[in-house]
Amino acid sequence: MTAAANPARLISLDAFRGFTIAAMVLVNNPGVWGSIYPQLSHAAWNGWTFTDWVFPFFLFICGVSMTFSLGRRAEAGDDKRALLLQLFKRATIIFLIGLTLNFIPAFNLDTLRIPGVLQRIALCTMLAAPIVVYFGWKQQCMWILALLATYTLLMLFVPVPDAAGVIAAGVLEPGRDFGAFVDRLLLNGHLWAKSKTWDPEGLVSTLPALCSQLFGVLAGRWLLSNNSTAEKTVWMMLVGLLCLWVGAMIDATFMPINKSLWTVSFCIFMTGWALLVFSCFYWLMDANASAVLREKSHGLFLPLTIYGMNALFIFAFSGFIAKMLGFIRISQADGASVFLKSVLYAPLQALPIAPINASLLFAVLFNLSMFLVAWVLWKKKWFIKI
Repeated sequence: MTAAANPARLISLDAFRGFTIAAMVLVNNPGVWGSIYPQLSHAAWNGWTFTDWVFPFFLFICGVSMTFSLGRRAEAGDDKRALLLQLFKRATIIFLIGLTLNFIPAFNLDTLRIPGVLQRIALCTMLAAPIVVYFGWKQQCMWILALLATYTLLMLFVPVPDAAGVIAAGVLEPGRDFGAFVDRLLLNGHLWAKSKTWDPEGLVSTLPALCSQLFGVLAGRWLLSNNSTAEKTVWMMLVGLLCLWVGAMIDATFMPINKSLWTVSFCIFMTGWALLVFSCFYWLMDANASAVLREKSHGLFLPLTIYGMNALFIFAFSGFIAKMLGFIRISQADGASVFLKSVLYAPLQALPIAPINASLLFAVLFNLSMFLVAWVLWKKKWFIKI
């Protein structure tokens, strides 16, 4: 924990990070999973929704942050081995936190889900670190191309048996793809409980997820260049639009946009959205020629900035609280017991509104409670680095 924030940090990046975490907390905590607006749930398989923005946005942000910290220090002559050890230690802690959250509430090692969101962030950070430290931007581009090409070849051309034993290549259906085969081979019994035969944060799909972070690394290098802020904004928007087009073309030809598989089209398409959304924050909060508009934008997006200052802690803490709400039981007058979440949700269910709106209201109130935690940390100038 540090006593104060880094004065050189990019305010727009904090706000973008805060937007991403607020969205993540919102979509992860409805009142009931059976009553959700379609855009607040992941696409069932192929396609995308607002919810599918969240994870790739966060990995993109991690990449930008790595350039601002790790990459800049490496180029300044800091000991590269020490930098890597520092990142590996941080990634290991993040991985263990994610694993611990998966351990709750079952406390069963035999069925413990090993993959997860925090685990993927940790793996991507660990794998990206040496690429950021030892390679320039041209080599980083080559890494992205090589990783996406490798993933494409494995997914489309390597024949593997599905859960039923049928062998085929290039079948991008639940549990029948190359990645699902690898997950069953190495992590059988420790995969996502809802599928059991594949995992949305599986091992093979970590390759294109890593590329989502490396795209952020490249964006960070562009932000640190000597070009004008206006030029940086325009080019981020143009490249964002290009990525949307390329992702859509890949989706229409040989590999669909699919978050669960983190397909090449999904990786590039969501990088496009990340560049567009972030460039809007950047233009409003850092690049705009009008000091008055910049100041107003800082005030308008201050709640998001506050959220973004302790983003990873808030995400992990919100996950823990959500687990506890579904684990702690409250005794009733008739002797029965119900989960604490049911007790808290009951007054919202009783309101004269549609069930889907009651469910959304719970998610909003849960989000506001997490913001209150973030606000207290911000007021005390506590910035928790996991």
